[in-house]
This record gives sequence, C-alpha cells and structure tokens, in this order.
Amino acid sequence: MFEIKRYTSADAALWNDFVERSKNGTFLFNRNYMDYHSDRFAGNSLMFYLDGELYAMLPANRRGDTLYSHQGLTYGGLITNEKASAAGVVTLFTELIEYLKKEGIHEVIYKAIPWIYHRLPAEEDLYALFKVCHAQLIACDISSTIDLANVPRWSHGRIYDANKARRNGITIRRADDPEAFWHILDGNLTAKYGVHPVHSLEELKLLASRFPENIRTYEAVLDDTVLGGTVVYINRDIVHTQYISASPEGKRQHALDLLFDFLIHEEFKNMKYLDFGKSTEEGGTILNESLIFQKEGFGGRGMCYSTFQLTIDN
Repeated sequence: MFEIKRYTSADAALWNDFVERSKNGTFLFNRNYMDYHSDRFAGNSLMFYLDGELYAMLPANRRGDTLYSHQGLTYGGLITNEKASAAGVVTLFTELIEYLKKEGIHEVIYKAIPWIYHRLPAEEDLYALFKVCHAQLIACDISSTIDLANVPRWSHGRIYDANKARRNGITIRRADDPEAFWHILDGNLTAKYGVHPVHSLEELKLLASRFPENIRTYEAVLDDTVLGGTVVYINRDIVHTQYISASPEGKRQHALDLLFDFLIHEEFKNMKYLDFGKSTEEGGTILNESLIFQKEGFGGRGMCYSTFQLTIDN
C-alpha cells in the first residue's frame, strides 16, 4: 500500500535528488526550475512512498476540482524510480484515485512524459491510465525529432543555403546573454501572432543562470549583428529547441540553415535526439504546416506529446 504525501518546500532536496536518479525525470522537474513561477499556480505535487522508500512523484497543480499535470511545464507525468514495475504503478494509480476522491478532485488532466526523455523505459503510467483509469486521449501534439545517429539527408537546396550563409560570413556562437535573440523572437511573435514568448527576458535569464549547461542560447551573427538564433534545453543526451527565430535579414541570408547545420552536425552530433517541439495548436487539432515543414526540412520526424483526461467518480 502506498503512502501519498503532498509536496512542500521542505521536500525540495529530496525531490531534486529523486529527479536525478529517476527513470524519466528531466531538469524541468527540478524545483529550481518549477518554482520560478510558483506564484501563478496552486501547487499540488504528490510524492508516493512504498515501504518507506520514495517510489514516484507527480508534478501537479490544482484549479478547483481538477488536478493538472503541472500547467507550467510542457509535460509532467509520473516520475518513477528504477524499481518501478507495471504492477506497482497499476496499484499506485488505483490508490491515487481513492486519494483524489477524498481530496475532492473530480478530474485529472495528465500530460505524459514523451518517451525520448526517458533514461530507462518508463511507460508503466500509460498502461495504468488504460487499465485502471479508463483515461481518454484529449490532446495529441506532434513534434519533430531527429535521431542524431541517423540524420535524414538534407535537400540539395538546404545544403546550398547553409553553405551560402557561411560564404557570406555568417558565424555561429554560443551567447552569454539571450537578450539580442529574445528581442528578435519577441518582435516576430508580436508581429505575426500578437503574443509574447512564454518566458519573459528576465525569466529566461534567471533560468539560464540557474541551469547554465542545460539552457543555452546559440546565435547566427554577421558583423557582430545577431540575425537569428535558438534557445535550447539540454536533458542529458536530449536537445530540445525551446525557441527558434530569425530577423528579416536573417531569413534572407538563410541564417537558420547554417545554425542548424552547426548544431546537428557539429555541436550536438554525439547527443541522442534533437526535439524541435510542437507544431500544433488547440490540443493538436490545428497543424501549423509551414512550421512543421521547416522542422522536417532539417530532418525532424514525428513524435507525439499526449494528454489524457481521467474522470473520477466521486
């Protein structure tokens, strides 16, 4: 039988240590990352103990009678230790449902951790969602991911454009400060969609200072002018592009072609995967075809982020 406890700040060190040792935790679950926006969410993360040992954790927040896989994170499913088994996780979810009934929770929105971020296979939760919870898939967002050991060959035109950018003097560098790139990104998002990046410049700088090797900015530069770039999140051997953008001149000069030629074939060639992130809106019902076309042109191929709904009969 599991003992279920609600996370408090006194558990931060234990929580962070478990994330590091888990089968499927990433630095996004570190409390130094999760808690930067704690004022926006009513935290309701859970910790599961079996025979006195921490077995699993669920990053979550609550709104009314709904428990969410943490809404401040791209994904946030069950984080498990190396001993976690299919039978154990089935029992965990069975007991979790009873616990949530007592807590007045009527619904759970559960964002599974995509399999490429697993250190060891860890999809016991998906089986439990089916077997115990009769969960419904309510969102399926498609991302574009590159197997860096087997990168699809670029088109002749894309190779030509990358080489042309190089011949024109564009260089790639890792930036100490994301500000120049962030202003390009913010300008593009504001002009095209009327929105700002998810992270403010101040938040991005704060997180990069806390995780300098996990959060990096790379820029394409000509004569010391930033033409474009990307912010990447690095989880062990997985690279995720959090933001990508180029100025009008950067687009004309094919700066991003050269940037990703460098990242894919040089900087991260010994990593396992490069994940370009979602190209969908409204839970996957709207596909941004031009965006995913660009990512597929770099070699990305389909990988899904899945969200499930659990209805709890109280």
